[in-house]
Amino acid sequence: MAGGDALDTQSGLILVDTNVFVIDLRYSRDQHYAANRRFLRKLAQAGRGATTIFNVLEVCGILSFNLNSQQLQELFHHFSQKYRVQVLPFADLDRSLPVLTGADLFGYLKQKASFGDALLMATIATHVPDATHFISWDTAHFRGKLSISVLTPNEFLRSSTESG
Repeated sequence: MAGGDALDTQSGLILVDTNVFVIDLRYSRDQHYAANRRFLRKLAQAGRGATTIFNVLEVCGILSFNLNSQQLQELFHHFSQKYRVQVLPFADLDRSLPVLTGADLFGYLKQKASFGDALLMATIATHVPDATHFISWDTAHFRGKLSISVLTPNEFLRSSTESG
């Protein structure tokens, strides 16, 4: 959690990482699948979920090896509805991708982040200022690098149960 602040899971925008969606879509035997499903259901009910255009494109890239062209297009176009999340800053394939500078990315690379993680963190910092939480199964990649709470789906579920 950023700054060790008490976690308020009742307000704010909850951003979700690629791996949460990929587990849901393809890995029903994963050890995290049940918690993952509970988290996604709770997120859909709360109506405060979001992910970035880069996360959706990454999900599509991962699943492109198993889907035909039509299925891939449907996944992209119906992603927001399927998960009841916003895609930020937009979900439009005809627009240019969000603008970032090399310095935006390089600051995260200097903190020992992969290019993909740096791209995501810079996008969040620059284009998603209302985010309060980032949910990922790879929290070690993001904790201490984002200015918002970074939690696993399990941690989020526990904290939302305690506060609700």
